Amino acid sequence: MNPDGERAEDQALRFLLGQGLKLKQRNYACRLGEIDLILTDGKTLVFAEVRMRRSGSFGGAAESITPRKRARLIAAARHYLAGHKVLPPCRFDAVLIEGGGAPKWIKDAFGE
Repeated sequence: MNPDGERAEDQALRFLLGQGLKLKQRNYACRLGEIDLILTDGKTLVFAEVRMRRSGSFGGAAESITPRKRARLIAAARHYLAGHKVLPPCRFDAVLIEGGGAPKWIKDAFGE
């Protein structure tokens, strides 16, 4: 991972922990894809994608989560959940950081 990406994940993690979420795993990777952060929000399992852009040019951080990226995140989450006997409630969140500003947290970003 590049240093900017690692800093963005660190910033996003600090932000989410400050909102009361608890970290379960960071950078979960399988052959299907990677999930930046896996956390719990109460009883809900949260798969968080962190996107950072230096500016809003070329669509910004939100637009960088393409349909292909979204499909890979969902596939990786299914892989992660395959090891669970009981499936908890889950959601996909996005943490967007643009131009060095404060993180923007979008809960249930994919509506999945």
